[in-house]
Amino acid sequence: MAKLYFRHGTVGSAKTLNLLAVAHNYERQGKKVVVIKPGFDDRYGQTEVTSRAGLTREAHMVISATDRIEVNQFDGVHCALVDEVQFFQPQHIDQLRDVVDQKRVPVICYGLRSDFRTQLFPGSRRLLELADSIEEIKTTCHCCNRKAIFNLKSIDGVAQLDGPSQQVAGDETFQPVCSIHFTEQLDLDSYESLNETTRDREMA
Repeated sequence: MAKLYFRHGTVGSAKTLNLLAVAHNYERQGKKVVVIKPGFDDRYGQTEVTSRAGLTREAHMVISATDRIEVNQFDGVHCALVDEVQFFQPQHIDQLRDVVDQKRVPVICYGLRSDFRTQLFPGSRRLLELADSIEEIKTTCHCCNRKAIFNLKSIDGVAQLDGPSQQVAGDETFQPVCSIHFTEQLDLDSYESLNETTRDREMA
């Protein structure tokens, strides 16, 4: 039975490498795969899906914030693979749900669960609400051997909480960290402010 999958992990957890491997396995069996990416992510080019390991391929669809994912685009498709799904809008997740239900095509989404402030991305939140299967792709903390669960933003070695939630950058800016090293790296006042903001959002 076709399902909507959310495979999430921190930065550096080989999510895109996993996606590329799944695409390769389908195609070597002669099956049609559609690879989708957000237009927002242009680190390696507007249409390139590229892993940190250096493997790359062209996306079949590049979706901007105002685009609609139409179910009739998936006729004859055996699997749809979505990269950097955290940059998609909630309505795109609803449309991917329709692809699964109406076309019986499995849709496997890869991305971050939360941003560098530990807040859920809107697209990721909607996936947590709608996905049939939620799987964690694990990696270790940049500073120790604990499991990484947060994405630490650091500029010139100084941890940051400033800037837009949605942004693209390299390994020099974002590192996977455990909760202990997340709080240790951040200024105490900044972390307390983050917790107050989180509580205000939960009570709103």
